Amino acid sequence: MKTTIEIADSLLDDAKRLATRRGVTLRTIVEEGLRHIVKTERRRPAFRLRDASFTGDGLQPAFEGATWERLRDAAYEGHGA
Repeated sequence: MKTTIEIADSLLDDAKRLATRRGVTLRTIVEEGLRHIVKTERRRPAFRLRDASFTGDGLQPAFEGATWERLRDAAYEGHGA
């Protein structure tokens, strides 16, 4: 299939030099690059963030308006901190 794409001049020059060194066509270099990126993307599994939510009634009344230090101390109470 024929298509037209715009490529930065410097990248095109580098690709042409590479093709000449390898003794292949510019088309071969472009196709090789596209195959590589498509293959790489297929191998990556989609990122899924695990569900870390919980159910509850929110902040307990005893901690309403408490400072971070108070919340931290209560969280570590009895755990050697």
